Amino acid sequence: MPADRPKILVIEDDPHIQVGLQELLESEGFAVAIRVRGDQAEEAVRRERPALVILDVMLPGLSGYDVCKRLRQDRVGVPILMLTAKGQEIDKVVGLELGADDYLSKPFGVRELLARIHALLRRAASAPGGAAAARDPFPIGDAVIDPRTFQIRRGAIEEELTARELKLLQFFSTHPGEVLSRDQLLNEVWGYHYYGTTRTLDQVIVSLRRKLGDSAEAPRHLVTVHGVGYKLQP
Repeated sequence: MPADRPKILVIEDDPHIQVGLQELLESEGFAVAIRVRGDQAEEAVRRERPALVILDVMLPGLSGYDVCKRLRQDRVGVPILMLTAKGQEIDKVVGLELGADDYLSKPFGVRELLARIHALLRRAASAPGGAAAARDPFPIGDAVIDPRTFQIRRGAIEEELTARELKLLQFFSTHPGEVLSRDQLLNEVWGYHYYGTTRTLDQVIVSLRRKLGDSAEAPRHLVTVHGVGYKLQP
């Protein structure tokens, strides 16, 4: 196998699932690192520098929800695929709201797991200019967004961005002037299996307008297209 094959970090305490995932992923050409406790996750992400994290919800030491929340608070943008044995919709929504990119309920099929992994990796690679350029600062109006620090600057004003806010701005910046539906934005940023309402998106847009220095009544950048969604005014 080539030395630069993408690495997947699996954080899972069930030894049978660990072995199955490692064999499957290695057979697909991935390098694999394993951790068995939630409180090992942050150090493992720093050490292993994975292309993607598979994160179980029920873990000793720290829950998958808490791990996800901490990684996003630390501005770690690596795609996170959560595994849950729970079937309730609210559990899946909680994980996505905390910053997970997708989820899969146990038991899961091999083909579906691989499809989700490849979709997340493609999405990460197709961010503005590709995976490397996705970390380069980019402008929107008078503001400069820095994906490396999750910060937005307008002159002397500097504010923090959440992972969702950053992803939305990156997606808008690659589609200037294009009308983007609410469903399209939710699918691209929250994932295809998000079951929340569009109200969540609208609330994030309100926050982004403020950080971009836009007027709530007459925004110049993130413009509402009534009955459809939003567009970034070039």
